Amino acid sequence: MDASAMMSRLAKVIDTHSWDELPGLLHDDFVCRYVHTGETFDRASWVRLNAEYPGFDRLVLEDCIGTEVRAAGRAHVTGFRDGEIQHFEVATFITLREGLIADMTEVWTDVNGVPPAGTRPA
Repeated sequence: MDASAMMSRLAKVIDTHSWDELPGLLHDDFVCRYVHTGETFDRASWVRLNAEYPGFDRLVLEDCIGTEVRAAGRAHVTGFRDGEIQHFEVATFITLREGLIADMTEVWTDVNGVPPAGTRPA
């Protein structure tokens, strides 16, 4: 499976909350970096973070481009906090090794507080 297909598979597993399938997509030496927070996760901690994330609802992969071993994707994520739906966008970059995701970088943003069109954040 090439990296774009793996990104699509990853998105489907997360969207359907198929947490028991998630470790099978990740290399034993998997590392995920969150650029926006500076956090780094190994395979077990990243699977746990996703499976236990409070209020998670959906992840829809909206765009993906890649090669045999690298892919970049953009997804829309929804979750609930205090009964209110929250919207996020995430850019995900993966590198495969031995057919599994070995390296991942994610950049998240909250789109609930997006400034009006034609303006820039202060």
